[in-house]
Amino acid sequence: MLYDKTYVMNGKQLKNSILQWAIQGKLVPQDPNDEPASVLLDKIRQEKERLIKEKKIKRDKNASIIYRGEDNSYYEKLLATGEVKCIDEEVPFEIPQGWEWCRMGELISYQNGYAYTSSELNKEGKGLPVIKSGNLMTYEVVLKPNNDYVENPSTKMLASAIKKGDLLMCLSSQSDNPEPLGKTAIYKANNTALLNQRVLKMRPWLEDMLEYMYYAINSEYFHYTVSHQGGGSAQANLKLGHVLSMLLPLAPLKEEIRIVDKINTIMPLVYQYETTFLKQKKLNSELNERLKSAILQEAIQGKLVPQINEEGTAQELLEQIKAEKQKLVKEGKLKKSALNDSVIFRGDDNKYYEQIGKKCLDITDEIPFVISETWQWVRIRDVFQLNPKNEAEDEKLVAFIPMEKISAGYKSDFTFDTAKWGTIKKGFTHFANGDVAFAKITPCFQNRKSAIFHDLPNGIGAGTTELKVLRPYGNTIDRWYLLYFLESPYFIDEATFKGTANQQRIVVGYLEDKLFPLPTQKEQQRIVAQIEKLFEQLH
Repeated sequence: MLYDKTYVMNGKQLKNSILQWAIQGKLVPQDPNDEPASVLLDKIRQEKERLIKEKKIKRDKNASIIYRGEDNSYYEKLLATGEVKCIDEEVPFEIPQGWEWCRMGELISYQNGYAYTSSELNKEGKGLPVIKSGNLMTYEVVLKPNNDYVENPSTKMLASAIKKGDLLMCLSSQSDNPEPLGKTAIYKANNTALLNQRVLKMRPWLEDMLEYMYYAINSEYFHYTVSHQGGGSAQANLKLGHVLSMLLPLAPLKEEIRIVDKINTIMPLVYQYETTFLKQKKLNSELNERLKSAILQEAIQGKLVPQINEEGTAQELLEQIKAEKQKLVKEGKLKKSALNDSVIFRGDDNKYYEQIGKKCLDITDEIPFVISETWQWVRIRDVFQLNPKNEAEDEKLVAFIPMEKISAGYKSDFTFDTAKWGTIKKGFTHFANGDVAFAKITPCFQNRKSAIFHDLPNGIGAGTTELKVLRPYGNTIDRWYLLYFLESPYFIDEATFKGTANQQRIVVGYLEDKLFPLPTQKEQQRIVAQIEKLFEQLH
């Protein structure tokens, strides 16, 4: 083990745990002298009755009382009809004595926002700001530089006006909206603002309950409930009825105050912890990447595993590769020119030379590092088929792999779509089972987008033109050794590029001419096994 894998909460998880403890009565001690939550509910109901008599509000047809029966089960009585039903399956956890379960609708007054048209809005800051889901941040509402405003709001628009102390809840979420469904914030500004139709305004009947309700609604329990009530895919929506019917654990008012004080004391420390945690996570990630990079560099230099003389030499492996190439030439699957390999050797003067036909060139300056005497320097073009072509019937189903379906990093993850060969055989890069490919375009190249293709429909496929494909001759070179070479600092960091700033590709010839450190086949396998072992320890 390179480091301890002990589970550690991140800042979000710690915050969720604290809020969950709070609403379960586990954050602060209970005081038997506190006025129970049932008295708090009675005060709320009395206040609502007063407003009903004054015709300021209408009677809630769904109003209910939740109580615990003599059989220890929870029951709900609808006040309008007298109907009683058991709700044991709805109650998510036990609460302390003196607490009460109730519906959200019992504790708040509420108002939906207004559906504005684009012609009613401006971004010049004229009039009143319009609050949307994206304005709901942690604990408070924040106006954005490009915020919408309404210059001359109508009476209907003003009905959705909000003031200091209002709770605002996000009722919808979209794929491009970072704010989650059901996220709640407190409006703290002294200035009036207007509300978008997908944000709900809530105000507790008792002002002292505001912060407790905010924390309760932002608890893990509430977000779990919301996530299972919102529907849709690209956009999820939370209905008003869902919000009003949510169960809320209500603590005695004095305990609510103690809970809020405790949370307000703890949360700055949690945010500080989160900042430190993220910095540490970033450092760990960077260290992890550096360690993997260093491992691969050591591997291709022959420093990761010992050499074993009994395994022979890479020169013997080159003879096997040559035999495979001759076989393909004889079968008409390879051009005869592919047999014109260069030979790289070390002279008596300790310099490196490359024999190409009758020419012998001094390439000492090209040699990046020293390798074992059992290894051999070769050119990539001499030991791999580059961008080979497939042949198949047009109606055959094959794999189609765009760049986004190839994972980045030190692995070989990919997915594929299926297509008929006739529809993709032209204009795309060909590959087959056993081929190794990497992205030749930035930043995909630096991000190590690469893969060993396997389990392709009918064994072949095609995909993005931004791939370079290498096919070993037979089983001479381990595919994973090749992949790790392509992900090594020697291959990645030394690449040169050509093109525009946003679309640069490795220069022509970089891959073909690259020097490849070739170990024996058995050593390749031992290197791969050791890399996998070390990478596993880094997870």
